[in-house]
Amino acid sequence: MATFLYRVGRWAFRRRRVVSALWLGLLVLVGVAAVMAPAGKEEELSMPGTESQKAFDLLDERFPQSNSQGAEARLVFRAPDGQRVTATENRATVADTLGSLDWGTQVASATDPYETGAVSEDGTIAYSTVTYTVDAVDLTESTKNALQAAADHARDAGLTVEIGGSALESEVALGGTTEIIGVVVAAVVLVLTLGSLVAAGLPLLTAFVGVAIGFGLIAALAGPLGLTSTVSILALMLGLAVGIDYALFITSRFRDERALGREAEEAAGRAVGTAGSAVVFAGATVFIALVGLAVVGIPELTKMGLAGAGAVAIAVLVALTLVPALFALFGRRVLSRAARRAAGAGTRSAGTSVPAGFAAPTGTGAPRPLAARRTIGTRWARFVLRRPLAVLVCAVIGLGAVAVPALSLELGLPGDESKPVTTTERRAYDLLSEGFGPGFNGPLTVVVDTASAAGAGEARAATDLVMKTVREVDGVASAGEPVLSPDKDTAVLTAVPRTAPNSGETKDLVHDIRRAVAGVEAETGAVVLVTGRTALNIDISEAMSDALVPYLTVVIGLAVLLLTVVFRSLLVPVKAALGFLLSVGAAFGVVVAVFQWGWAGDLIGVEQTGPVMSLMPILIIGIVFGLAMDYEVFLVARMREAYVHGASPGEAVVSGFRHSGRVVAAAAVIMTSVFAGFIGMANPTIQTMGVGLASAVAFDAFLVRMAIAPAVLALLGHRAWWLPRSLNRVLPNVDVEGQLLGLPVPAPATGGPDTQTRLPVGGR
Repeated sequence: MATFLYRVGRWAFRRRRVVSALWLGLLVLVGVAAVMAPAGKEEELSMPGTESQKAFDLLDERFPQSNSQGAEARLVFRAPDGQRVTATENRATVADTLGSLDWGTQVASATDPYETGAVSEDGTIAYSTVTYTVDAVDLTESTKNALQAAADHARDAGLTVEIGGSALESEVALGGTTEIIGVVVAAVVLVLTLGSLVAAGLPLLTAFVGVAIGFGLIAALAGPLGLTSTVSILALMLGLAVGIDYALFITSRFRDERALGREAEEAAGRAVGTAGSAVVFAGATVFIALVGLAVVGIPELTKMGLAGAGAVAIAVLVALTLVPALFALFGRRVLSRAARRAAGAGTRSAGTSVPAGFAAPTGTGAPRPLAARRTIGTRWARFVLRRPLAVLVCAVIGLGAVAVPALSLELGLPGDESKPVTTTERRAYDLLSEGFGPGFNGPLTVVVDTASAAGAGEARAATDLVMKTVREVDGVASAGEPVLSPDKDTAVLTAVPRTAPNSGETKDLVHDIRRAVAGVEAETGAVVLVTGRTALNIDISEAMSDALVPYLTVVIGLAVLLLTVVFRSLLVPVKAALGFLLSVGAAFGVVVAVFQWGWAGDLIGVEQTGPVMSLMPILIIGIVFGLAMDYEVFLVARMREAYVHGASPGEAVVSGFRHSGRVVAAAAVIMTSVFAGFIGMANPTIQTMGVGLASAVAFDAFLVRMAIAPAVLALLGHRAWWLPRSLNRVLPNVDVEGQLLGLPVPAPATGGPDTQTRLPVGGR
C-alpha cells in the first residue's frame, strides 16, 4: 500500500492544478445540486419489528383517514389566580381561541375541553388537542403561525396558555458561537504546532473542502433519502474533526521528510506513502464501524452511520490527493520559518553527505535529518519507560474511576420534559403534569385487532375484556373508552400511567400491560399491541441495550483483526482494543454524570436530568472506535517503523513519541475542541454526542495512547511485536511503515541525551 500511495502522492504533487481543479469543480457541482434539491424533512424515530412500530403500522392501515404519527399540538389553558377555567368568560375565551385556528387542509380536528372532560379536578387547567393531517416537519409556517396567534389571543384575554406536542418541533440550526470557538481553537493549535500560518491553514482549508462536499451531498440527497438535520450535523462533526487530523498527519510527515533534505515531490510521495497509509487504515476503521450501525435496524441510526462514513471517506480522499497538491502550490511556505532558513543555508553549502545516525537511503534525495532534540514527547516517553508499571496502574485506575457512573446508565428518548423551562413546550408539559398527573404526558395506546374474530359480538367482547384487563393493571391511572375503525375490526383505547414517561415504573407498566393482555389474546384470538410514543421509546431503548454488547464484540473483533494486519503483532491489537474499552467506559461515565446526575450540567445548559438518549451509546462506540484507532495507528506505526528498522523496543517507543507525539497531541486537542464546540447546541442529541465524543477522544489520546500504550509496550518488550510464523505467512503485507520505500535505517545511537544508550527490552 505504501508504494501505491507513494505514487499517488507524487502524481498529485506533479498534477497540482488538475487535482485542485477537480476538487473545486466537484465542490461547485455539489453546491449547485444542494441548492436545487428539495429540502429534506425530519422523520419520526422508528424501529421496524418492535411491537410499538407494528401497532403504528396497523393503525395507518385500519385508520387511513388519520396519521398515527402525525403532528399534534396541545393548547394548555390556565386560569388566573383565584379563577376557574370553567368560568363563563374563560369558556368564551377558549372557544374563541379554538375558532381562530387556521382551519385549512392541514388541521384535522381540535377538541373542546369542556365536552371531552379535559379539565383538571380543581378547575384551573384545561387543554385542547389539535391534530393535523401531516407530520410536524410538513406543517407550513402559516399553520404554525395560526397556532401561535391563537395562543396569543387567549393570553391577551388574561389566560396563561402554553403549547405542547410535536407541532412546534423544528430542525436543529447550525452556526452557533460554540462551533466557531471550536474551529478557532483548532486553528490556534495548528499554528502553535506547525509554526507557520500557511501550514496551519492547509489542514483547515482541506477539511472545509471535504466538509462542504459532504454537507452538499447530504443536502442534495436529503429529500429522496429522508436525511434529517441530525444526520447533517453528525457528518459535519466527523468530517471537520477527521479532515483536520488527517491533513495534519500528512503535513507533519511531509515537513519531516523535507527536514531530511528530500526534494519536495519526493517528500510529498513519502508522506502520502507512510502517513497516508495510516490515514487509509484509520479512516477504514471509522468507515466500517459507522456502516456497521446499519445492523441495529433503526433507519435513523443507519442514515447517521452512512452519512458519517461518507464524510470520513471524503476526508481520506482529500488528504491523499488535495493535500499533496497544495504542498506543490504553497511551496516552501508549508515549512516553518526556521526550516526555510535552514533549507536556504543548506542550498548554499557545497556537497551532500549521508547524515549521522542513518544509513544511505534508496530513492530520490539525500536525507539530512536534524539532530535529535529532547522534546516533551521524548521526555515523557523515557519517564514511562522508567516507570511503566506505575504509569499503567495510575492510568487504568483513573479511567476506571471515571467510568463508575456508567454502571448506572439508563437509556431513553428525550421529550418535552428535557427542554429548557424557557420553552413553551416544557411549560405546557409542567402544566399538564400539575393538572392531570405526571403520566398524562406519556399515554399508552392499546390497539386491539379483532379482524380474526368470528363476528361483531365476539370482537366487542374481546375489546371489552382488553379494556377491563388494562384498567386492572397496577399503575394505570385511567383507561378511556375504545374508538373503533371504520370497518369495526380494530379498536384503540388510551391508558394513562400514574408515573412520568421516562420513569422506570412506566417502563415496568408497559411490560405488565403486555403480559396481562397476553391472556386475552389466548382466550379470544384477538391481537393486542401496546404502543404510543412512550412505549416506542421503551422498545427502542431496550433494543439498543440488547444490541450494545453484540455490536461492541464485532467492533473489538474488527479492531484486533485490522491492527494485526497493520502491525503484524498479536499483543499490540489486544492492548489497543482493551484501551478502547477503557476510553469508551470513561466517556459513558462522563455522559451519565452530566446528563443523568446533573454534574456540571449548568455549565453547558442542561436544565433537566434524565435518561441518556438511547441511540448515544452505540453511536459513540461506533465513532470512538475509529477515532481511537486513528491515534493508535499514527503513534504506534512510527514505533513499529523504528523497530523494523533495527531499533530496540525502548528506542522504538521514544522514536514514536519524538516523531508523532506532538502531532497526535495536537490532533487530539483539535478533535476534542471541534466536538466540544457542538455542546452548546440546543438539541439533546447533539449535546450528548458532543460531550461523549469530546471526553472519549481526550481520554483515549492522552491516557490510553500516550500513557497506557507505551507502558504496556515497555513491559512487553520484544514480545509486543511477536507474530506466529504461520500467521505471518497468511496475513497480507500492507507496509504501513514504508519499508518498501527504502526509508533510512537508524544506526546504533552515538551520543546525545536521547541516544546515548540502547534501552533494554521492556525499557527497564
